[in-house]
Amino acid sequence: MAQRFRGFFPVVVDVETGGFDQNKDALLEIGALIMNMDESGHIEIADKYACHVEPFEGSNMDPKSMEVNGIDPWHPFRMAKPEDVAVRELFRWVGKAMKQAGCTRAIMVGHNTPMDLNFINAAAVRNKLARNPFHPFSTFDTVSLCGLAYGQTVLSRAAQSAGLDWDSEQAHSALYDATRTAELFCAIVNAWRDGVGPVWS
Repeated sequence: MAQRFRGFFPVVVDVETGGFDQNKDALLEIGALIMNMDESGHIEIADKYACHVEPFEGSNMDPKSMEVNGIDPWHPFRMAKPEDVAVRELFRWVGKAMKQAGCTRAIMVGHNTPMDLNFINAAAVRNKLARNPFHPFSTFDTVSLCGLAYGQTVLSRAAQSAGLDWDSEQAHSALYDATRTAELFCAIVNAWRDGVGPVWS
């Protein structure tokens, strides 16, 4: 894995939020997955992290966004964690796996990745978390990769084009969307490895 992506450790991340402004809107869910590489150079999902997050004090939650994600931030059984705890746990989990893989920096993989990265970076700054393992701006975005591989840029359509199941009832859950994104990323990287495109060496 360390050689495949020039020392970067890919981590698929999806967040659910109270809007589109990372500095004002609440971070409400985090879903993340890491991958292993087998002896033939194929990658597969290895582990996952999922957490419900308490809205930070004074944060905004746009009604339109809340209608889409269906989250009730004050549900008594939500078992949400404070934002600083949730993001710190994510960073420690990523950091440990990154070191085990012999990589020097994590790189975020996602569908429309800039939003996910912006919210994670903003939460790190807001909570004074110095050890952010993610590259501050470089990402792998499956929007572009799926457009190249399948001619689709919408996550649900790309997943279906790749032969993956898609459950609209579970969509907009951070872990569900992250899982489908990880499956797409693995499928594209493995197809490239098998000769659909130039094979990395």
